[in-house]
Amino acid sequence: MISLALRSLRHRPGGYLASFLVLFLGSVMLMSFASLLDTAQGDAVDTGSEETLTTLASVVGGWGLLLVVFAVTSTLTLAVQQRGADMVTLRSAGATPAQVGRMIVGEAAVLAVAASVCAIPWAIFGGSALLDVLIDTDQVAPAVSYSFGPIGLGTGTVITLVAATLAALVTARRTARMRVAEASAATANGSRRMGRIRIAAAVLFLAGGVNLGVMTIVLDHDKSAEIMQTAGSASILVAIGLALLAPALMRGVTALLGGPLQRLGGVSGYLTVQNVRRRADRIGTALMPVILFTGIGSGTFYMQSIENAATAAEGVAKTTEQRNIETLNFVVIGTVVLFACIMLVNVLIAATTHRSREFGQQRLIGATPRQVLRMVTAEGVLLALTGVLFGSLASLATVLPFTLARTDDVVPDAPLAIHLSIVAIAATATLLASVGTAWRRMRVPAVEAATA
Repeated sequence: MISLALRSLRHRPGGYLASFLVLFLGSVMLMSFASLLDTAQGDAVDTGSEETLTTLASVVGGWGLLLVVFAVTSTLTLAVQQRGADMVTLRSAGATPAQVGRMIVGEAAVLAVAASVCAIPWAIFGGSALLDVLIDTDQVAPAVSYSFGPIGLGTGTVITLVAATLAALVTARRTARMRVAEASAATANGSRRMGRIRIAAAVLFLAGGVNLGVMTIVLDHDKSAEIMQTAGSASILVAIGLALLAPALMRGVTALLGGPLQRLGGVSGYLTVQNVRRRADRIGTALMPVILFTGIGSGTFYMQSIENAATAAEGVAKTTEQRNIETLNFVVIGTVVLFACIMLVNVLIAATTHRSREFGQQRLIGATPRQVLRMVTAEGVLLALTGVLFGSLASLATVLPFTLARTDDVVPDAPLAIHLSIVAIAATATLLASVGTAWRRMRVPAVEAATA
């Protein structure tokens, strides 16, 4: 099955392009920050600089591992779902569940190794740029020189491989254990029930986020660094918990808005509702990064804005520690939000590209290209609205507790432009990725697309 995995990757590289890109970007992020630990071991590094470098590498390393595992699991799940017919054929031909599972894990491991190797030069550039930022903001001494060594290389490579393997095991577990008849039905109608493990994990993440929000309120409010750590982590955990429930959330929103959409949208509205209902699990995979991007971006950027306003209201100048925390927040969250945005575009392009055959079949039975594009646009709007809604709810796990802790108010005195900017980026990226890809697919003749 390992040799079959290699042949599968060689003959169908496009099927795992999205997973490779996520692994590559995740490896670049992890190696860039982990290399700061190599830098911290230099001879000319003073105690303060070493502490800053170690803290930054540790914070991003922890969240980076969690997000990379989550992102790779999402894209691998999508890739395996898109190859449902292949999995059914293998099972029908006599392949055991363990063999199919080994093939999926083998493909992921090969992708992880290739992505890690390709990421090395980009990680060196990224780590050097991070050090320059820290030096320019007086958080690290100018005498410190950048070093990319065994910690950065080993940490990035091992974590990427572990993330890919864990994600593949999670993906393979359910796929491999499905009976042939059940797998055939799931491939035909594109729907599956969420597993108990996934639901349990979602509940744990949601509970963890709520717990951190409560801790933010009850901690010593004079220690802004501590409450920023708990508050910032709260929205990340809640966003991941909601993202795990994405298929159920998508079904719920469709049930609520399906009737009006069908009445107002005509043929395109009808197609939209039917597709979303039938493909809720796959659309849910695309919904995940929208929730993550909106929730993490809004929550953490608002938190820093609230902190800045509270400091200014107290009439005191920012201390060196406060400036360090602000820079750390912007670097860390900027990196995480950028990763989530790229993941969003990556998953949507992969999901829409795979629907070329579906688009061709719809055109052959009478739908016009304009109607198909309207359907994809309506799906994109529904996806963006759902992602923004639940991402905004996730951000409240950070915003409300932190506002109460720092200002004793419930509603933050912060510009609405922050949230509107995050929402605009999420909606624009969602629509451009889905509609733009569908428009390119429309240029392929219907017969050719339907028989591909």
